[in-house]
Amino acid sequence: MAEKPSNRGWSWWYLLLIVLCAAALWVPFYNTVDPTLWGIPFFYWFQLLLVLASAVVIAVVHVVT
Repeated sequence: MAEKPSNRGWSWWYLLLIVLCAAALWVPFYNTVDPTLWGIPFFYWFQLLLVLASAVVIAVVHVVT
């Protein structure tokens, strides 16, 4: 049986990773205290949310590509 050739080229799914990098590097966007979430400033809980979202997006991109 012939094996399917692997397509290791560029994919549109990789743009999701670029969006995550841009969000993390654009500090003036999230460099604020308000709104707070359970007393935690926006700066900290946005970074934590970004880490969790990055893990999910990286897993999705890995599975899809």
